[in-house]
Amino acid sequence: MTSRSSDPSKPRRLLDGVDHPRDIRGFDVDDLVQLSDEVRREMIEAVSITGGHLGAGLGVVELTVALHHVFDAPRDKLIWDVGHQCYPHKILTGRKGRIRTLRQGGGLSGFTNRTESAYDPFGAGHSSTSISAGLGMAVGRDLKGEDFNVIAVIGDGAMSAGMVYEAMNNAGSMNSRLVVVLNDNDMSIAPPVGAMSAYLSRLLSSRPYLSIRHFAKDLAAMLPPPLERAAKRAEEYARGFVSGGGTLFEELGFYYVGPIDGHNFEHLLPVLKNVRDSDESKPVLIHVVTQKGRGYPPAEAAADKYHGVGRFDVVTGALAKPKANAPSYTSVFARALVAEGKADDRVVAITAAMPAGTGLDKFAQAFPGRCFDVGIAEQHAVTFAAGLACEGFKPFCALYSTFLQRGYDQVVHDVVLQRLPVRFAIDRAGLVGADGATHAGSFDLAFLGCLPDLVIMSPADEVELMHAVATAAALDDRPSAFRYPRGEGVGLDLPERGEVLELGKGRVVREGTRVAILSLGTRLAEACKAADDLAARGLSTTVADARFMKPLDRDLVLRLAREHEVLITVEEGSVGGFGAHVLHLLAHAGALDTGLKVRPMVLPDRFIEHDSPKLQYDQAGLNAAQIVACVVAALGEVAVAAGA
Repeated sequence: MTSRSSDPSKPRRLLDGVDHPRDIRGFDVDDLVQLSDEVRREMIEAVSITGGHLGAGLGVVELTVALHHVFDAPRDKLIWDVGHQCYPHKILTGRKGRIRTLRQGGGLSGFTNRTESAYDPFGAGHSSTSISAGLGMAVGRDLKGEDFNVIAVIGDGAMSAGMVYEAMNNAGSMNSRLVVVLNDNDMSIAPPVGAMSAYLSRLLSSRPYLSIRHFAKDLAAMLPPPLERAAKRAEEYARGFVSGGGTLFEELGFYYVGPIDGHNFEHLLPVLKNVRDSDESKPVLIHVVTQKGRGYPPAEAAADKYHGVGRFDVVTGALAKPKANAPSYTSVFARALVAEGKADDRVVAITAAMPAGTGLDKFAQAFPGRCFDVGIAEQHAVTFAAGLACEGFKPFCALYSTFLQRGYDQVVHDVVLQRLPVRFAIDRAGLVGADGATHAGSFDLAFLGCLPDLVIMSPADEVELMHAVATAAALDDRPSAFRYPRGEGVGLDLPERGEVLELGKGRVVREGTRVAILSLGTRLAEACKAADDLAARGLSTTVADARFMKPLDRDLVLRLAREHEVLITVEEGSVGGFGAHVLHLLAHAGALDTGLKVRPMVLPDRFIEHDSPKLQYDQAGLNAAQIVACVVAALGEVAVAAGA
């Protein structure tokens, strides 16, 4: 096929003529270099408008172009682990016209998404799933007698998760063809790469070498046992000598190739083509070294390589910083935990590869020896915290709600069953905006609420969050959890240190006579707005802040039920959470037998995609207007109009 670079009618930009990967199959190396530069610029300009994950995508531009040049997606399955690095992939797979809608309502997802494109064979918002999913696809392919490639691209950071090694151990014991591309952008595994490494990688992935290797193995199998063992050891030694690495992957049953320069097409293309054309049934791991933030100087110079950014100026790289009305809940948690750490040197903190995201970077600055980042390993984080609790420390295990799901078995067996005082700081509770459904904290109230003797708090504002941290620090006889959302607080003045709350006691923030709204969490502000609207309609409304889901404030709930005609519960969680516990109490206390109208308001039974948080909560029906509508519907339009 003729190179596009020799076509006099080619567009000014190669990218303008690329709508699908098949459009670049005939490109030569010069074309691919030019296309990579254009994809990189397109991504920088798009993310400067939308915000998103930039650094990882910049690092895999050439790798993405090479993969789509060599392989035949979507027939070949290309799986991106996590999805932080998938923006170049989206640009090349029919979505460049919508790339400036990234993470916007109704626009492209910030991650791979099966419903968005046939080129996204597996959705990924969490890390370390690609090899397991890829192996499943490869085995499914073999069972159906089909013939296509499965390629999983996984970052070196994701290799800290145990699931990766479970998948590799399984894959290494099977004869299903699978290609794993290890994108090493931290230089944490590989030595510097160069021409010699590239040459050896081409050699090791080539058919002649593989044929010789198979011949050597077949020959060794024909020898008497002592000579067979010696021949195998010699082959392994020779391979280790020329490859210079990959021993761990080889032991797991993978054929290791690398490391190679992930920004050099002269190095990438021969290896990818060799692997594509190989008859090897054994899984292959290609170790590619890339530079996070590559090609954009502000990202290259930044400490986080612009991993996740808001809007920014393309020319200067200066991040747009909208004026904050109040500190974020995450920063308030960090402040509160540092205060507890100063008061008690037994306070320690654990995060799973999210020190900045959870605010624990501030605790680490204050107490570097008492903060532990365990990598992408939530299961280990939970049980590690349990071990610290066994030794008399006060561990705070700070995880996003959506990531805590991964450690649920450990929460049950290693913490709650043994009544160990681990404190779970659950960030990103409720709906989270642009990151969408994969990062929403929808289910923690339901899956934690069923566990015995676990104290669960959901503060309504930033001051209440400081109180929740102090209360958890004081609990030495049982585990506890407190949840808080992404985003800013309501602008209250913060104390130097939180107060220890009485367990299982809520508070009434507004007294009324006819309607009661019992809120758990930060919907309290919307509940108060709803009460104002209801008052304007002549409906006197009590608003209460439950503070605790467990233990539930029995006296408060029963008083609200006894003294009001309608009781509305409001929470930022799925069905099965706070409202279910309130209904359980009311039913067994006989409080539902006298005509009380109870309406639990929860997140709907569906996933809510990316949008602004306000619009997401409108979709969920949990803003003030929907609370008012729920009350009016419970009382009946006629009764409200008559003031009855």
